[in-house]
Amino acid sequence: MLVEFCQSTSCLGIVYSRTNAASLNDTSMYQLSQLRSIASVIGDFEFFIAEKWRIASDKSGSGNTANIGSIAKMSDLLKGNGMFSKLGESWFDDYWMNYGKITMTTEDGKTKKITNLVDFVNYRGGDTSLIVPKARKRKARKKSDG
Repeated sequence: MLVEFCQSTSCLGIVYSRTNAASLNDTSMYQLSQLRSIASVIGDFEFFIAEKWRIASDKSGSGNTANIGSIAKMSDLLKGNGMFSKLGESWFDDYWMNYGKITMTTEDGKTKKITNLVDFVNYRGGDTSLIVPKARKRKARKKSDG
């Protein structure tokens, strides 16, 4: 699991895993003196601090707002290897200030809002080879019977 707290341009990230205690359905009440005996439901904490533009993706963090989303691959998060990390902070600022506001004409003559980094960098005449591609989520393979 990942939790991010972003203030201005910096983010504090906390990566943790669930423990076996997380599957317990324990609704017991404890005294304060028993605090150290309560099994934690999370563990294996890893903390990192990164500038938001270094870990950002080109998609919003939630479907109903223009929150800036971050990349999902843990090793890239910890290394600050987001989509804008080679382009730079000025590209990040320009993209997100204009997210969904600029339209482009497609090959078939229709217009569409620019909501991806490749289209935006092309529109601005930049170098798309500097875009760090997002890692794709792997789909679980089904085991075959043969």
